[in-house]
Amino acid sequence: RIKASGLKLQLCTNETQATRENFVKKLRAMGFDISVAEVTAPAPAACRLLKERGLRPHLLVHDDLVPEFAEVDKTNPNCVVLGDAAENFTYANLNEAFRLLIGMEKPVLISLGKGRYYKETDGLKLDVGAYMKALEYACDVQAEVVGKPAKRFFESALAELGVPAEQAIMIGDDIVNDVGGAQQCGMRALQVRTGKYR
Repeated sequence: RIKASGLKLQLCTNETQATRENFVKKLRAMGFDISVAEVTAPAPAACRLLKERGLRPHLLVHDDLVPEFAEVDKTNPNCVVLGDAAENFTYANLNEAFRLLIGMEKPVLISLGKGRYYKETDGLKLDVGAYMKALEYACDVQAEVVGKPAKRFFESALAELGVPAEQAIMIGDDIVNDVGGAQQCGMRALQVRTGKYR
């Protein structure tokens, strides 16, 4: 209905368990007419940041997201990129990320999101933010968040739309990452009482 009304639409997602292509396939299977260009996601933003700063990541992400980082040099890592790794969030994998960070003179931790939890059909699940906080605490480092609620993330979506913040509204189910992040960027926001809303 939003698209039919003539309004511009950009999907802002912190989805880090799938590539944008697979995310779009999933939405199309549900009946949504969406293209990859209409999706702003953290992994491409992280890739741009890595290339700009000459960073080589150790990836602690979901296996299905790894293809998003195909063009990035991952040899001899000088930073850690953290996403919603789901089953890959094992003690061994977290400890490997910890050891890399703690061994760096100037540790760099990049997180693809900051969410506390998300909802799937079988219930609520811990999100990347909980693991990010553990590594921040253990390594005495502040993570750089490239997904929601980061201002740069919302600015990227607005740039893709070609719309100033004061003419946009963010609609989402997360009071901190969707609503709060958009408001910090100068946008209006609306929280829906579906999804992970509690």
